Amino acid sequence: MSNRFTSVAVLKGGPGSERAVSLRSGAAVAQALRDAGLMVYELDVADMSFTVPVGVEAVFPVLHGEFGEDGIAQRRLEELGLPYVGSRSWEMPRSFDKEISHALLAKVDVPMPEWEMVLPGQSVSLSAPLVLKAPRQGSSIGLEIVREAAGIEAALAKVREFDSRILAERFVEGTECTVGFLGDEPLPIVEIRPNSGTYDYEAKYERQDTCYVVPAAYPPEWADRIQALALRAYKDLGGRHLGRVDFRVTADGSPFVLEMNPIPGFTATSLLPKAAAACGIDFQTLCVRILAQAEVN
Repeated sequence: MSNRFTSVAVLKGGPGSERAVSLRSGAAVAQALRDAGLMVYELDVADMSFTVPVGVEAVFPVLHGEFGEDGIAQRRLEELGLPYVGSRSWEMPRSFDKEISHALLAKVDVPMPEWEMVLPGQSVSLSAPLVLKAPRQGSSIGLEIVREAAGIEAALAKVREFDSRILAERFVEGTECTVGFLGDEPLPIVEIRPNSGTYDYEAKYERQDTCYVVPAAYPPEWADRIQALALRAYKDLGGRHLGRVDFRVTADGSPFVLEMNPIPGFTATSLLPKAAAACGIDFQTLCVRILAQAEVN
C-alpha cells in the first residue's frame, strides 16, 4: 500500500489517568508507521502548548482520556491547520463524557442499560446490581460493579475519587462484546470473556487470562443487529476514521450500548487490532489505513 503521507506526528501520553496505556498505544502505532516507511515523530503532550515539528504532514492522536478524547488536542491541531485522524474537536465530548453520550443516544432510542446521573449529595435510586462510572474516564478506571445494595455507598466513595458526578447503570447480565470501526465500516465483533468475570483494568492490560472470541460466537441475526446498532451509535456520537462501540448482550440476544471510544487502544491486548486481524488486516496495515483518512477539521 502506498502511503498518502511521508511525515507524521503521533501524539501520546497526556496528563490523564490513562497516560500509561496511551504511551504504549502511541509507541506501537509509531513503530508500525516507521515500519511502513514513514518519518515518525513521537510527541508526549501534556497541555495545549504542544508544537508539531516543521514538515509534519499529518497527525495521529493516540491520546486516551483527558486532553485526547475530550477534544482539546484536536482543537490545537485545527488551529495549526494540520490534517489529523479521528473525530473533530467539537464531536469528541459526545463520546468522551458518558453523561452527554447517554443523553444523545437516549434521544434517538438507542438501547442502553437503565441509567441515571448521581450528583454530589444525591443517592442512587436504581437498585443493585449496578455499575458506577466516573463519566469522563476510560480503561475501566473509576468503575465499580456493585452486586448488593450494601456495597453502594462504599463504591460511590471510590468512584468519587475520580469525579464528583457519577453515572449509575443497571448491570446487564449477559456477555460483553465490542465493534470496532475502520472508517465507517464495522469490523468483526469481538466477544470478551474475562477469566475473573469482570473486564477491568487488570483484565485489559495486566493479566493474560482474558479470552477473546473473534468473530464473536453469536448467531448471524444477533451479529447483524449488534453491528447495525454499533454503526448508529458511532455516527450519532461523531465517530470518524476509527472508533469502537462496547456492548452488553443478554441471553436472548438483546444488545445494550455501553459507550463509544473515539480513540481505542493499540496495545498488544487491544480490541480494534484484534477485530482488524480477523478480517486479514495486520497491525501495520491498520495503522496506515487509518492514517490515510486524516483530514483538516
